[in-house]
Amino acid sequence: MTDVVGQAASQTDTGAHTALDPVAPEEKTWGWFAIFNIWANDVQSLFGYSLVASLFISYGVSGWTAFAGLIAAGLFTMWMVNLSGAPGEKYGIPYPVLARASLGTQGAKLPAILRATVAVFWYGVQVYFASTAVALLIRSLTGITGGTEVLGLTGIDWLSFVLVWAFHIVIFWRGMSWVETFLNIAGPFVYLVMLGLVIVLWQKSDGQLLAATQTIFANPDGTFLTEFNGFVAIVGTMVAYFAAVMINFSDFSRYARSKRAMVKGNLIGLPFNMILFSALALLTTGGAAVVYGEAIINPTEIVERTDSILLSVIAAVTFFAATVGINLVANFIPAVNGIANLAPDRISFRAGGLITSVFALVIGGFWTSFISEFGIGGFVNTLGATLAPIFGIMIVDYYWHRKETLDRKALYDLEGGAYHFGNGWNVPAVKSFAIAALFSVATVWVPALSFLNGYAWVIGAVLGGLIYNFLTKGRVPAS
Repeated sequence: MTDVVGQAASQTDTGAHTALDPVAPEEKTWGWFAIFNIWANDVQSLFGYSLVASLFISYGVSGWTAFAGLIAAGLFTMWMVNLSGAPGEKYGIPYPVLARASLGTQGAKLPAILRATVAVFWYGVQVYFASTAVALLIRSLTGITGGTEVLGLTGIDWLSFVLVWAFHIVIFWRGMSWVETFLNIAGPFVYLVMLGLVIVLWQKSDGQLLAATQTIFANPDGTFLTEFNGFVAIVGTMVAYFAAVMINFSDFSRYARSKRAMVKGNLIGLPFNMILFSALALLTTGGAAVVYGEAIINPTEIVERTDSILLSVIAAVTFFAATVGINLVANFIPAVNGIANLAPDRISFRAGGLITSVFALVIGGFWTSFISEFGIGGFVNTLGATLAPIFGIMIVDYYWHRKETLDRKALYDLEGGAYHFGNGWNVPAVKSFAIAALFSVATVWVPALSFLNGYAWVIGAVLGGLIYNFLTKGRVPAS
């Protein structure tokens, strides 16, 4: 995998060009495996596991219904990222630049900073989840447990969190060439650790793991309506989880060798990983419920209860590597690009990285208290509902209005080019975003609209596109 972050850092620091500039032909080196690996690590992060495990528990549906919902979400996401990634691959441009075509050279700062805000949130949350792996390692090696909690974290938890946070800073400051190795190696090892967990739980349940899991997630009293609503809610939540990557996938696809490589990587990367990872998450979550008598959604807690020091050490290192790797690639790049887009001549790559890290320190530190208040589903769905209208606007603008044709030179003319729209803002697009986002977020939090909760992302994206098309009367907006 090409070292995207390292390239962006070196380009910005040397002053040759910024991370927002088009990718040169010689930089388009990603094959299908590089794209596949993005999804492998994204799905396999500790937060990803916790989210999938919580979905098996939260909606009161059978394991098969939940499993089908996760696969459907993977297929739908694959279709969406192929749409959003195509212009990035074709023109070599990142998401903040692509957004200029639909929202204007100044208006694009709105979706860029929103995406950066979401990325910073995810960055902080993933720092916290990676720190749980380090805490597991410390406890396994020292035997120290318990202690006074502050904001839901013990002293060891806080020490682990600060260490992981500082480790991220050291990585991006010194360069990211070895993150590629993290991403390429950590993914398979995560699966090995999860298979190890299944084997341990199988032994502890006297070989009754599969039967017991089927019993736990059978939901014999569930009606068709309950199963259907649960299915929709699971699909909606998982789509919302991937919403951030869907909207800025051109940040990655612009490095693809070809559109075929991008499509193949997405095809193999999303459905395959969702099927395998969801199956293992189902077995380990159900197995933990059988063996330990309670639902546990963080795999590090399950590993800790196995009382295997060797498994604990291997799992801690593996989960840490996987979570840190995808955090830096999937969250760090969009955050820094979005922040730098506010003032490209004043905010360098490193400065953007430090800003991101400071916000991540606060967000990650308060994560446990936040999640106890609102829950994983509400958090994920709110972020997804906010970003969804931008996705719909960009897709309608690129495919319907502009027929997949952009003027790349004009995208970088910030003064009076075709995408400046007079004052830098495409007003219909901004209005469309505001109206659609208000309604899609309301479906998550307003009780009267709760029946639409599972459709929040789809509603936001469709509304954003339809309203934009109506306000522009189906024509390419005048520049």
